Amino acid sequence: VQLQASGGGSVQSGDSLRLSCTASGRLFSSHVVAWFRQAPEKEREFVAAARWNQQRTYYKDSVKGRFTISRDSAKNTVYLQMNSLKPEDTGIYYCAVSSAYDTDYRAYRNWGQGTLVTVSS
Repeated sequence: VQLQASGGGSVQSGDSLRLSCTASGRLFSSHVVAWFRQAPEKEREFVAAARWNQQRTYYKDSVKGRFTISRDSAKNTVYLQMNSLKPEDTGIYYCAVSSAYDTDYRAYRNWGQGTLVTVSS
């Protein structure tokens, strides 16, 4: 499975962005699609994840209530709707696929190329 992430940009604090992650190749109900982010000089961190059948979603505590992960199976795409953005949300956002849910980026083998999100105060 190859992944293509898009939708990043430069916004002001409080604004919204929607990131997209489109997969080429079939995703199965057992797959987990996750979003991670990496700020300069920091380790990549988990943001949100969803099982492809979307029965379960997972979020980093600091984004709960602000970010929503969803999918469009017809488009083979997972979205990350980000509202009420804060400067600390700044980073390169990556999508990844794994056969099991994990918050450790090292558990994921398939990665998109990343899309930059910059939030100014």
